[in-house]
Order: sequence, then structure tokens, then C-alpha cells
Amino acid sequence: MSDETDSLSRGIDKQYLASPIKNPVDKYQLIPEFLKVRGLVKQHLDSFNYFVKTEINKIVRANNEIRSTRDPSIYLRYRDVRIGEPSMIYDGVTEKLSPQKCRLSSLTYAAPIYVTVDYTSTMRGKKQESTEKDVVIGRMPIMLRSCSCVLYGKDEEQLAKLGECPLDPGGYFVVNGTEKAMGMESDQEVVQMLGRDPRFSALLLPSIEECANLKVYTQHQALEFLESDKMLNVFSYFSGPVEKGARALSILRDILLANVPVHQHNFRKKCIYVAVMMRRMMEAILNKDTMDDKDYVGNKRLELSGQILSLLFEDLFKTMNAESKREFDASPSARYILYCIKKYNRITSELGRTLSTGNWDVKRFGMHKKGVTDVVARLSYIGTLGNMTKIKPQFEKSRKVSGPRALQPSQFGMLCPCDTPEGEACGLVKNLALMTHVTTDEDERPIISLCYYLGVEDLELLSAEELHVPSSYLIVLNGLMLGKHKSLQRFANAMRKLRRAGKIGEFVSIFVNKKQRCVYIASDGGRVCRPLVIADKGVSRIKELHMKELRDGVCDFNSFLKDGLIEYLDVNEENSLIALYEKEATPETTHIEIEPFTILGVCASLIPYPHHNQSPRNTYQCAMGSGQNATVAVMSYSGYDIEDAIVMNKSSLDRGFGRCIVMKKYTAICQKYDSCTSDRIIKPQRQGYEADRMQILDDDEIAAPGEIIRRHDIYINKESPIVTRWIPGTSPTVLPDTAYKPSRQTYQGTEGELAVVDRVALHSDENNNLSIKFMIRDTRRPEIGDKFSSRHGQKGVCGTIVQ
Repeated sequence: MSDETDSLSRGIDKQYLASPIKNPVDKYQLIPEFLKVRGLVKQHLDSFNYFVKTEINKIVRANNEIRSTRDPSIYLRYRDVRIGEPSMIYDGVTEKLSPQKCRLSSLTYAAPIYVTVDYTSTMRGKKQESTEKDVVIGRMPIMLRSCSCVLYGKDEEQLAKLGECPLDPGGYFVVNGTEKAMGMESDQEVVQMLGRDPRFSALLLPSIEECANLKVYTQHQALEFLESDKMLNVFSYFSGPVEKGARALSILRDILLANVPVHQHNFRKKCIYVAVMMRRMMEAILNKDTMDDKDYVGNKRLELSGQILSLLFEDLFKTMNAESKREFDASPSARYILYCIKKYNRITSELGRTLSTGNWDVKRFGMHKKGVTDVVARLSYIGTLGNMTKIKPQFEKSRKVSGPRALQPSQFGMLCPCDTPEGEACGLVKNLALMTHVTTDEDERPIISLCYYLGVEDLELLSAEELHVPSSYLIVLNGLMLGKHKSLQRFANAMRKLRRAGKIGEFVSIFVNKKQRCVYIASDGGRVCRPLVIADKGVSRIKELHMKELRDGVCDFNSFLKDGLIEYLDVNEENSLIALYEKEATPETTHIEIEPFTILGVCASLIPYPHHNQSPRNTYQCAMGSGQNATVAVMSYSGYDIEDAIVMNKSSLDRGFGRCIVMKKYTAICQKYDSCTSDRIIKPQRQGYEADRMQILDDDEIAAPGEIIRRHDIYINKESPIVTRWIPGTSPTVLPDTAYKPSRQTYQGTEGELAVVDRVALHSDENNNLSIKFMIRDTRRPEIGDKFSSRHGQKGVCGTIVQ
């Protein structure tokens, strides 16, 4: 056996297996592999997929029953909620939808929300339980390329058949034929710790004196004070039990610090939590250095489309249940309520309105936001990708405050330091860096079990003296205090090993704060994180062998994660010793950058030599992520090139340099009216005074693709009936020509400019009306006074054009 082992070991080149990467540039191959696996809009897709698969089920389960107050035996219960395939019902026939069809027909790309309903029905005076499957309670707009989209999992050939660009990343919605992208909204969270200190007793004296003046000494007296008329207006919104003392107790249990659970009226954990908050506040009073920085990225969470739609859907679903409950109490018939739910259209209309207008309203909580969605800009591919990674703040742009606008050190590697707009939104609207990922929620229960298995002592088992032992550390998971652990480093290392081995989620963060004597574990959604190479005592885990396997296609980026070579760190855990390159690593180094330029965003990473630029020039260039390369001569010529002016070559312009194409969409609808009549399209006049304006019309009375169109040209020769309302006693007949009036549609372009009819598409809209869409192409060449820019943000105008 030993001989076989020796021969096997002789056949393995141990030196080759342990050899480091020869050239740091070789690691660059990891970046395209990362983008293949995760892409630049993966955070939007992950968030929406989590909402569709998990969050919507939780919402329906939490509000799954409507029961009549008059007769509690009559009820209606939801279960098995699911999102169907994107479809639309035309004249009673269900037809599948594709994103391209919705764009052409001005439809919303949405899918029905199905639930199974159990209810009690009365049959011959006897009550019996009935079940109805696939009841539609509304229609959910579907994000392109998500798990509910028809494009999900399709290859390039299949995408082309569906009319989609294989390079389009998805991550947006199609609402009424318009592409709408949801931005990321930033929100803040406060991080607390546990403990009390004798130094703070002086600060507590005013509170103790106030309690003495109010004669509040016991818990019962405190509850009576909260129930008094003085505090009544504070709790007036809460419709709880009316017994004396019960209302305040219910508010303390269910509303105050709702994230801390109370089991069997045991408020111990909630009391400890309040004590932590008080201690942190008093520490800030005594020592300003302990104050939290509200602009610190680790204290913020990004709200993605899944979280925003989840909160909105929950509000609409509860509103539907409340209205159904009122109908139930007035008429206790489950079958009638089921009929009302099927006809309920508010969920569909509100979801569509929110995505269409960008105005987001949750009325139960009085939450109002504007600009949640934007129209997807299609000026250039890079510009579109940059727009999909934009972050919008919940901060008034008009306020002249420098703090939120300034660059934060915690943004390093997470947010692009260059890509921000000019003007009042400068520094507030940000963009994600190239390899940044935004997390989604993960299940806490396995992590809680692991923590207790690794030696965390439950707070319920600790006495008051043990809570303040300086040798132990508080363990906090997503703001929930689990307990204390005596061996800080052993616990943190064990959790990180489990993460690297894939036993817990790859985005779970383990952050040790020695100043606050806490270990913060985070598995919630909205955290920004990025991948880094793991280093053991300054030696990179990625060897030359791994890079060769990557180049040969044997493994991909996910393989590096599973093998524990790379891991994701969020902003809090990023407080590690990170080296830019392997040669700069020291024995204390814990991580190594994959590539330093990934601290930039999509647009900024395309700037040549950005570290040689003045900082504002990089910012200017990020707003101009489109154009073409040109050969430039740097010299003085004719005086028309003073300052930033540019002299252009007429021959290059004749060959097509610098030309831009303006595409405009025009829509014409042949409307159907109550009088059983509709608009009609008639043949063009080939002779007469209007014949010149109808030259571009084909024999089908519609402008032909490829025709040159001028100002005032008619591109659809349409007529509308004079009488459109229905007259009782009349029957639909063929109307004479005199019953119609001209309603031609003319092209209102610029005088003297020529455009081209690029495409014509005929479709039916949601009301089964004929919809005709025209795409007009206007080609424009550079002129004197047009603005040009280099790839370094050096902007200037065209001074003259020379032959």
C-alpha cells in the first residue's frame, strides 16, 4: 500500500499545484466569467424571482382567511398562490404573450395571479365545503428574463425567433408597450448593541425623576399611564382590545420593535433590546466618536423591484380582503364574495399604474414615493447597462447638504466614484461598481440553529450579571439578539468556514465589531457586496492551475466560489486587510482584489487611463457613454479651433462619420365605436390636389417601408364615422361615404428635412382594435455648432468644416 502511495505521489507535480499566478493580468479572465454567471442586472432578477417564488406566498399565507362576523362558520380561505404564464384573454380565448408583442401592441407584459380558494357554500339548506382552483385575483407585471418570463432559459436562436436581442440583459418591465426599469431605492438601518454601564447612571437620573413625579413605580402603573388620556392620542390609530391595560400591552408586544418576538408575554428580549438602544444613545452623548455615520454604506439597504412590489402587493391584497370582509358581513355568501374577488380589478390596475407612472403609494402606512420607475434609455448599449445599475436616494435633491453627496470611504469597490449626474442630483444618484451584487433575503432558521450549535448562549439563560461580562461577545443576526459567545475568533472563523464550504448562503456576512463587543451576522436583502480572492497568511488560494482550468473551460466563476477560492464580502465585513496585487500581500493579508479597476462602474470602466484624468472629466464622460472612435490631429489650424473648438473634415462626414439616427414612433388606431361602426382606411388619391401628399402610400393605404417622407405627408389615409354613439332602434349597416369624415395622420417633421419610413407593424390592441405603428428614421449629419467630446470628457463644438 505504501509503494502505491509513493508511486502516486511521484506522478503528481506538487510544485505545479502550488505555483502562484505568473502574471497578475491572468486574473482578468475572472471578470468576464463573473459577468457571464451573474451579469450586470442580476440583482433585479434575483429580487423579482424571490418575490414571485417566496414573498408572495408569505403574504397570502399571512392573510389567507376571510370569515363572516355574522356567521363565523362561513369563511373563504386562500392557498397555493402562483404566478401563471404571461397571457391575455381575447374574446374569451387565452393567448400567450411575448415581450415583443406587448411592445408592438401597447400591452402590459403581465401574468395572472392564481390562487386556490376553499369556501363554505349552502346547498339545500346544508353548509358544505367547496374548493375552486386557479381563481385569478389580479395580473402581475413580469420582469423580462425572470423565472416567470417566456425568455427564461432561452438560447440565442430562440431569443431571435421571439424578436429579442440576445445581448439585452432584461431586468425591466413592459407596461403599455413602454419599457420601464425600476431603480434601486436606498434605505437606512440602525445597528444596536447590548449592555449597561455605571457611568451612564447620571444620564438616567432625569428619567427616574420624571417617573417619580408621575408616580410611576411598577409595571402596572406604567401600563396605566400609557392607557391614560395623555397617551390616548398616540395610540388612537391602534384598534386593539378595549380592556384596561390590554391595549398598551398589545402595542408594546406587536408594534414596538416588532422584529423582536414575544413568546407567552415574555418581554425579556425586548427589554434587553431597548437597553442596548439606550446604551448606544448615551455613549454617543458622552463620546461623539461612537456616533454612527448615517452616510456609511454598511448602514444602508437598497430596495429592489422585488421588495417594492412585495410591499405594494401586500397593501393591495389586504385592501381586497378588507373590502371582501365588509361585503361578507353585509351578505354572508361565500360564493358571492368569490364572484366579487374574480371581478376585482384593483390589484391589476394599481400594479400597472405604479410601473407606468413611477408613483408608488402604500396607503396603510402613508408611504409615497415618486420616480420609482424610469423609461429604459436605448441611446446605446453601454448607456442602457449603466442606467440599469443606477441607485436613487430618498433624499430631497434641492437640499444643499454636502454629507450625502460626498464620497464615502465605505463606497470603495461597491459604488462607482465617478458615475454621478451633474446638477442638483450630483452625488445623490449613484451607480453600482462593475462586480457589485445586491443580496436578497435568506432563511434565518438554519443560521440560528448553527449559532446555538457553535456555542452561543441564549439570552433567556443568562442572568443580569452575565450580560455584562467583558470576556463575552453579543451575537446579533439581522437585528435580532441571539445570545453571547465567549470565544469570539473561534466562532467567527467557524461561521466563515461554513460559508466557504457552502453550508450557509454565500452572501451571509460575519462582521466582528470589537469596539462594541458584538458579532453581527447579516443574511437580509439589500446589502451590497463584491467578490474577493481569499488569501491564507498573505498567499492567494488561486493558483496557476485554477486559471488554466478556467481558460480551458473546465470550470467557471461558480466553481471558484464552491471550492472556497473566492468569497463575497459586504461593506461591514470588508474591513479586512485587502491587497491590490499578490506581490503587495503581507502575512496579515486576508483577501486580494480580483482586479483593481472593478471599483468603477459600467460607463467609467470604459474611459481610457481614467487615473490620468481630472476627476470631474471622468464624471462628465460617464454621462456620454455613446459614440465612435475617430482619428484626431492635435494641431492649430485656421483660428476656428480656439479653445475647445474642433475643425472637421468634410470628406469624413460624407463617408458617414459622426452621423446619428433619430428614431421616432407614431401610432394610429382604427377605433371601434358604440354605434357598431369603426374607423376605416381608404385608398389614396393618385390624382388631384392632395395626390403629392399621398405619394408614399402603398396600395394597402398605409405608408410603405423605405419611402422618403416629408413634412405634411400623409402616412395613413384614415376616415372616421361622423356619428359614433349608439342610437336605440338602429341596426348596424354599411354606412355611405358621406357618413365619414377625414381623419388623416400627417407627418409633422422639420421643414426641409427628409426622413425615411423604417418599419410598419400591424397588430391588435387589448380592445381588439387595429393598431398600426410606424417607425420614422431621420438621419442627421454633423453641422457647425454641434457638440462633440473625447473619451475623457473634453467637450467642444464644431468650429468649421473644411474640404
